[in-house]
Amino acid sequence: QVHLVESGGGLVQAGGSLRLSCGLSGGTFSLYVMGWFRQAPEKAREFVSGVTRTGQTFYLVDSVKGRFTISRDNAKNTVYLQMNSLKLEDTAVYYCAAIFRGAADREWGPQEVNYWGQGTQVTVSS
Repeated sequence: QVHLVESGGGLVQAGGSLRLSCGLSGGTFSLYVMGWFRQAPEKAREFVSGVTRTGQTFYLVDSVKGRFTISRDNAKNTVYLQMNSLKLEDTAVYYCAAIFRGAADREWGPQEVNYWGQGTQVTVSS
C-alpha cells in the first residue's frame, strides 16, 4: 500500500532550475531512506542522490555535483530534488525511491529499492 508520487517535472531551458517533489503515503515516511534515480533513453537507471531517515544526505553522482541538492521534510512526508544550472544531458525520467529501515548511506543499485515512484519527465531544451 506504500505509494510514491513525484511532481515538479517538465520542460525547462538549459541553465534553468527545477524542484522535484516526492510524497510517500501508506507508510511511516520517517522509517524510509529516500533517494532519486534518473534514466535517460537507452541508458541504465542511474542513482543521483540519497538522504537518510534523519536528513543526512549521502552520495551525489559526479555529473550533478554543485548543481543538485537532495533534502527531506518528515513533517510533510516529502523528499525533494533541487536542480539548478540544468544541462541538456540532465534530460531523463526521474524516479523517487525508498528503502524501508535501511542504512544504505552509499550509492544504490536499482535492485536494492523497495518502492518506486512512477517517474516524472524532465526535459532540458536549448
